[in-house]
Amino acid sequence: MSRTLSKPLEPEDISQDDLVIALMGLTGAGKSTFINAATKQGGKTVGHRLKSYTSAIRAVRYSRDKDSPCVVFVDTPGFDDTNKSDTEILRIIADWLEKTYNKHKKLGGIIYVHRISDNRMAGTPLKNLRMFANLCGDGATKNVILATTMWDLVEAGEGERRVTQLQGKYWREMLAGGSKVARFDGTYGSAWQIVDMIVKNDGGNSSRPPLLIQEEMVELERRLGETQAGITLYNTLQKLLAEQQETIRQLQDEAKMQDNPQLVKELNAQREAIRKSINDTFEQAQRMKISHMRRFLAIFKTKKPHGHAIAIP
Repeated sequence: MSRTLSKPLEPEDISQDDLVIALMGLTGAGKSTFINAATKQGGKTVGHRLKSYTSAIRAVRYSRDKDSPCVVFVDTPGFDDTNKSDTEILRIIADWLEKTYNKHKKLGGIIYVHRISDNRMAGTPLKNLRMFANLCGDGATKNVILATTMWDLVEAGEGERRVTQLQGKYWREMLAGGSKVARFDGTYGSAWQIVDMIVKNDGGNSSRPPLLIQEEMVELERRLGETQAGITLYNTLQKLLAEQQETIRQLQDEAKMQDNPQLVKELNAQREAIRKSINDTFEQAQRMKISHMRRFLAIFKTKKPHGHAIAIP
């Protein structure tokens, strides 16, 4: 008989005998749906596609039967959360990973969920993948399953073409490091076929490699902004700031050329909205910025992480 523990699990509730599997990916890509299917929750907690359900870490323990390992599924928020900034999301994920690693509880695997219905790998999907790659590192890629979802929304041939493109370009480095590709169709059986790929590859808690961000924050005592994931986020925010400032300049120039008072009013309203976004982006970037003193001290630290960031085109 299968059993499930429905109350939220804290890091201290997790045993070293548990097989911990984290679900990562965009909001609405199917992380909560996967966990609900695998634990027979009947869709009680599935998030709406346009609004983030998982804005914090949600963990649940489940076992198919008395002879199967206890699996702890960890639902994580995406870096496109509707309620929290990317900086807050990175902090939430990093804090949870740091706490579990400090308690010598390592991830047995990661299921990175990708909507095959997304017709382009750009913008938010690409940003999310790059953040994941820098958070994970190449040392843990062999424990990653790249799971595609939403196959009912595309024709089979088009879906296969997109998978081929992902494998040949965006997922290439992860696949070279041992990651595997799977298809999730929303069912209990499909979910456990993917979980079994991780179970088969797992050698126990002691053999599980840390994620790059865990090694950086715990072993090397780096602050979040000094990790590869933090640096990637900071650079992304700086690029966004430059783009927003250029948009402000263009709107100002266009407003000056208009004789229509109503149109000028609308352009100025757009400009003010973007100006507010610039302030929000600047505040996020400041939280990730490394101080001059910390940069100077880093020169004298010779210890390096075993893992490295994964390059995503």
